[in-house]
Amino acid sequence: MASKKGAYETTASDTDFRKKYDRAEYAQKAADREAKEKEEGRLRYEAKLAGKKYYAPLTGEETLTSARATRLDVSQNVGKVMLMPAGAATGKKGRGAGFYCKECDLTFKDNLQWVEHENSMQHQRAIGQTGEVKRATAEDVHERIEMLWGRMEEEKRRDVKSLGERLEIRKIEEDKEREGRRAKRRELAEKKKAEKEEGVKVKTEYGEDVRVEGEHDEDDMMAMLGMKGFGSSKK
Repeated sequence: MASKKGAYETTASDTDFRKKYDRAEYAQKAADREAKEKEEGRLRYEAKLAGKKYYAPLTGEETLTSARATRLDVSQNVGKVMLMPAGAATGKKGRGAGFYCKECDLTFKDNLQWVEHENSMQHQRAIGQTGEVKRATAEDVHERIEMLWGRMEEEKRRDVKSLGERLEIRKIEEDKEREGRRAKRRELAEKKKAEKEEGVKVKTEYGEDVRVEGEHDEDDMMAMLGMKGFGSSKK
Protein backbone atom coordinates (compact mmCIF):
# COMPACT_ATOMS: atom_id res chain seq x y z
CA MET A 1 0.00 0.00 0.00
CA ALA A 2 1.43 3.35 -1.00
CA SER A 3 1.97 5.87 1.80
CA LYS A 4 0.30 9.26 1.64
CA LYS A 5 2.62 12.18 0.94
CA GLY A 6 2.08 15.85 1.33
CA ALA A 7 2.87 18.73 -0.98
CA TYR A 8 6.54 18.62 0.07
CA GLU A 9 6.86 14.83 -0.46
CA THR A 10 6.75 14.14 3.29
CA THR A 11 4.53 11.66 5.01
CA ALA A 12 1.98 13.12 7.43
CA SER A 13 -1.02 11.91 9.36
CA ASP A 14 -4.19 13.63 10.53
CA THR A 15 -2.94 13.91 14.13
CA ASP A 16 0.56 15.28 13.55
CA PHE A 17 -0.58 18.76 14.54
CA ARG A 18 -1.20 17.63 18.12
CA LYS A 19 1.28 18.35 20.89
CA LYS A 20 3.62 15.50 21.76
CA TYR A 21 3.97 14.71 25.47
CA ASP A 22 6.91 13.03 27.15
CA ARG A 23 5.23 10.18 29.03
CA ALA A 24 8.30 9.43 31.12
CA GLU A 25 8.52 13.05 32.30
CA TYR A 26 4.87 13.23 33.33
CA ALA A 27 5.08 9.81 35.00
CA GLN A 28 8.01 11.09 37.06
CA LYS A 29 6.06 14.22 38.03
CA ALA A 30 3.11 12.10 39.14
CA ALA A 31 5.40 9.84 41.19
CA ASP A 32 7.04 12.87 42.86
CA ARG A 33 3.66 14.37 43.70
CA GLU A 34 2.43 11.09 45.13
CA ALA A 35 5.55 10.71 47.25
CA LYS A 36 5.20 14.29 48.51
CA GLU A 37 1.56 13.76 49.46
CA LYS A 38 2.45 10.49 51.19
CA GLU A 39 5.21 12.15 53.21
CA GLU A 40 2.94 15.05 54.15
CA GLY A 41 0.27 12.58 55.31
CA ARG A 42 2.83 10.80 57.47
CA LEU A 43 3.99 14.06 59.06
CA ARG A 44 0.40 15.13 59.69
CA TYR A 45 -0.32 11.80 61.39
CA GLU A 46 2.78 12.03 63.59
CA ALA A 47 1.91 15.63 64.57
CA LYS A 48 -1.61 14.55 65.47
CA LEU A 49 -0.31 11.69 67.64
CA ALA A 50 2.01 14.13 69.40
CA GLY A 51 -0.86 16.56 70.01
CA LYS A 52 0.72 19.25 67.85
CA LYS A 53 -0.44 21.20 64.82
CA TYR A 54 1.13 20.35 61.48
CA TYR A 55 3.09 22.99 59.58
CA ALA A 56 4.78 22.61 56.24
CA PRO A 57 8.50 21.87 56.72
CA LEU A 58 11.01 24.62 56.00
CA THR A 59 12.86 24.43 52.69
CA GLY A 60 15.62 26.92 53.56
CA GLU A 61 14.42 29.54 51.08
CA GLU A 62 12.04 31.31 53.49
CA THR A 63 12.55 34.87 54.66
CA LEU A 64 12.03 36.42 58.07
CA THR A 65 8.55 37.65 58.86
CA SER A 66 8.07 41.37 58.25
CA ALA A 67 5.26 43.82 58.85
CA ARG A 68 2.58 44.24 56.21
CA ALA A 69 3.00 47.10 53.77
CA THR A 70 -0.78 47.63 53.59
CA ARG A 71 -3.69 47.12 55.96
CA LEU A 72 -6.09 44.22 55.60
CA ASP A 73 -9.26 45.52 53.97
CA VAL A 74 -12.06 43.64 55.73
CA SER A 75 -14.74 45.84 54.16
CA GLN A 76 -13.90 45.09 50.53
CA ASN A 77 -16.89 42.74 50.10
CA VAL A 78 -19.47 44.88 51.91
CA GLY A 79 -22.53 45.45 49.72
CA LYS A 80 -21.26 43.16 46.95
CA VAL A 81 -22.96 40.12 45.44
CA MET A 82 -20.66 37.19 44.66
CA LEU A 83 -21.70 34.67 42.01
CA MET A 84 -20.28 31.25 42.83
CA PRO A 85 -20.41 28.13 40.65
CA ALA A 86 -22.49 25.13 41.66
CA GLY A 87 -19.40 23.17 42.68
CA ALA A 88 -17.96 25.91 44.92
CA ALA A 89 -16.58 24.91 48.28
CA THR A 90 -19.04 24.82 51.15
CA GLY A 91 -16.38 24.38 53.85
CA LYS A 92 -13.00 26.03 54.30
CA LYS A 93 -11.09 24.11 51.62
CA GLY A 94 -11.29 25.67 48.16
CA ARG A 95 -12.71 28.95 46.95
CA GLY A 96 -16.22 29.85 48.03
CA ALA A 97 -18.30 32.77 49.24
CA GLY A 98 -16.41 34.73 51.87
CA PHE A 99 -12.82 35.81 52.54
CA TYR A 100 -10.52 33.73 50.33
CA CYS A 101 -6.80 33.08 50.89
CA LYS A 102 -5.27 32.03 47.57
CA GLU A 103 -1.92 31.00 49.13
CA CYS A 104 -3.59 28.41 51.39
CA ASP A 105 -6.69 27.80 49.20
CA LEU A 106 -9.02 28.39 52.14
CA THR A 107 -12.25 30.37 52.50
CA PHE A 108 -13.43 31.97 55.74
CA LYS A 109 -16.98 33.10 56.43
CA ASP A 110 -16.16 36.04 58.72
CA ASN A 111 -13.37 38.59 58.92
CA LEU A 112 -12.17 37.54 62.40
CA GLN A 113 -11.28 34.06 61.21
CA TRP A 114 -9.64 35.49 58.10
CA VAL A 115 -7.48 37.95 60.06
CA GLU A 116 -6.51 35.22 62.52
CA HIS A 117 -5.50 32.97 59.64
CA GLU A 118 -3.43 35.77 58.03
CA ASN A 119 -1.42 35.97 61.26
CA SER A 120 -1.11 32.19 61.72
CA MET A 121 2.02 30.10 61.21
CA GLN A 122 0.24 28.10 58.51
CA HIS A 123 -0.19 31.20 56.35
CA GLN A 124 3.34 32.45 57.11
CA ARG A 125 4.81 29.18 55.86
CA ALA A 126 2.57 29.28 52.77
CA ILE A 127 3.84 32.74 51.74
CA GLY A 128 7.48 31.75 52.30
CA GLN A 129 8.18 33.27 55.71
CA THR A 130 9.62 31.54 58.74
CA GLY A 131 7.38 33.18 61.32
CA GLU A 132 10.41 34.63 63.11
CA VAL A 133 11.02 38.36 63.34
CA LYS A 134 14.43 39.89 62.72
CA ARG A 135 16.08 41.17 65.88
CA ALA A 136 16.54 44.92 65.57
CA THR A 137 19.95 46.47 66.17
CA ALA A 138 20.68 49.79 67.86
CA GLU A 139 21.09 51.46 64.46
CA ASP A 140 17.70 50.16 63.32
CA VAL A 141 16.07 51.53 66.47
CA HIS A 142 17.66 54.97 65.97
CA GLU A 143 16.55 55.08 62.33
CA ARG A 144 13.03 54.12 63.32
CA ILE A 145 12.90 56.79 66.01
CA GLU A 146 14.14 59.44 63.56
CA MET A 147 11.52 58.41 61.01
CA LEU A 148 8.69 58.49 63.57
CA TRP A 149 9.88 61.83 64.94
CA GLY A 150 9.94 63.37 61.47
CA ARG A 151 6.45 62.03 60.78
CA MET A 152 5.17 63.46 64.07
CA GLU A 153 6.69 66.88 63.33
CA GLU A 154 5.07 66.88 59.89
CA GLU A 155 1.68 66.03 61.41
CA LYS A 156 2.11 68.85 63.93
CA ARG A 157 2.76 71.33 61.14
CA ARG A 158 -0.36 70.19 59.34
CA ASP A 159 -2.54 69.97 62.43
CA VAL A 160 -4.03 73.34 63.37
CA LYS A 161 -6.18 73.38 66.50
CA SER A 162 -7.00 77.02 67.21
CA LEU A 163 -9.76 78.89 65.38
CA GLY A 164 -7.50 81.88 64.72
CA GLU A 165 -4.91 79.74 62.95
CA ARG A 166 -7.56 78.05 60.84
CA LEU A 167 -8.96 81.45 59.82
CA GLU A 168 -5.48 82.70 59.01
CA ILE A 169 -4.77 79.68 56.79
CA ARG A 170 -8.14 80.11 55.10
CA LYS A 171 -7.38 83.77 54.45
CA ILE A 172 -4.03 82.89 52.89
CA GLU A 173 -5.69 80.32 50.64
CA GLU A 174 -8.35 82.83 49.56
CA ASP A 175 -5.66 85.43 48.81
CA LYS A 176 -3.84 82.89 46.65
CA GLU A 177 -7.04 82.04 44.76
CA ARG A 178 -7.85 85.74 44.31
CA GLU A 179 -4.36 86.45 43.00
CA GLY A 180 -4.67 83.54 40.57
CA ARG A 181 -7.94 84.93 39.22
CA ARG A 182 -6.36 88.39 38.83
CA ALA A 183 -3.43 86.87 36.93
CA LYS A 184 -5.84 85.10 34.57
CA ARG A 185 -7.79 88.31 33.96
CA ARG A 186 -4.58 90.26 33.29
CA GLU A 187 -3.40 87.57 30.89
CA LEU A 188 -6.73 87.62 29.05
CA ALA A 189 -6.73 91.44 28.86
CA GLU A 190 -3.16 91.50 27.53
CA LYS A 191 -4.08 88.90 24.92
CA LYS A 192 -7.08 90.93 23.74
CA LYS A 193 -4.98 94.09 23.70
CA ALA A 194 -2.31 92.38 21.60
CA GLU A 195 -4.95 91.12 19.15
CA LYS A 196 -6.46 94.61 18.89
CA GLU A 197 -3.06 96.19 18.29
CA GLU A 198 -2.35 93.60 15.63
CA GLY A 199 -5.64 94.44 13.89
CA VAL A 200 -4.86 98.18 13.96
CA LYS A 201 -1.40 97.50 12.58
CA VAL A 202 -2.82 95.45 9.71
CA LYS A 203 -5.32 98.19 8.86
CA THR A 204 -2.59 100.80 8.96
CA GLU A 205 -0.46 98.83 6.54
CA TYR A 206 -3.15 97.57 4.13
CA GLY A 207 -6.02 100.07 4.50
CA GLU A 208 -9.61 99.90 5.76
CA ASP A 209 -10.65 97.26 3.21
CA VAL A 210 -8.80 94.57 5.14
CA ARG A 211 -11.14 92.37 7.16
CA VAL A 212 -9.84 91.52 10.63
CA GLU A 213 -11.05 88.22 12.06
CA GLY A 214 -13.87 88.70 14.57
CA GLU A 215 -14.27 92.42 13.96
CA HIS A 216 -17.49 92.25 11.91
CA ASP A 217 -19.09 89.15 13.43
CA GLU A 218 -22.04 91.12 14.80
CA ASP A 219 -22.68 92.86 11.46
CA ASP A 220 -22.50 89.57 9.60
CA MET A 221 -25.01 87.97 11.95
CA MET A 222 -27.47 90.86 11.54
CA ALA A 223 -27.11 90.67 7.75
CA MET A 224 -27.86 86.93 7.81
CA LEU A 225 -31.04 87.59 9.82
CA GLY A 226 -32.11 90.35 7.46
CA MET A 227 -31.72 93.07 10.06
CA LYS A 228 -30.14 96.44 9.45
CA GLY A 229 -29.97 97.71 13.00
CA PHE A 230 -31.86 98.61 16.14
CA GLY A 231 -32.18 102.29 15.42
CA SER A 232 -34.96 104.35 17.00
CA SER A 233 -38.12 105.19 15.01
CA LYS A 234 -38.17 108.74 16.39
CA LYS A 235 -37.04 111.51 14.06
